[in-house]
Amino acid sequence: MNKYELAVVVSAKIEDDDRNATIEKVKEYIARFGGVITNVDEWGKKKLAYEIQKMSEGYYYFIQFDAEADCHAELERRIRIMENVLRYLCVRQDA
Repeated sequence: MNKYELAVVVSAKIEDDDRNATIEKVKEYIARFGGVITNVDEWGKKKLAYEIQKMSEGYYYFIQFDAEADCHAELERRIRIMENVLRYLCVRQDA
């Protein structure tokens, strides 16, 4: 099992319920592909470094999880098509 950290920036223009549903869906994907979530950090609403889709703010989430090597590729494939996710980045953490 490898340790990963997934950074997700969610649109600030959606309601709280939709934003929470988006993050829950990401967590479900992690669990579906064999990952175990160890920590979820919600940084809240932050100003973006540059505009994305005419938005200057987004909600930042950092999800740490343990998973096999093939999990992150499938996870990224699913997150890429989620319309409320502005940006994401999944990186493997070194021990």
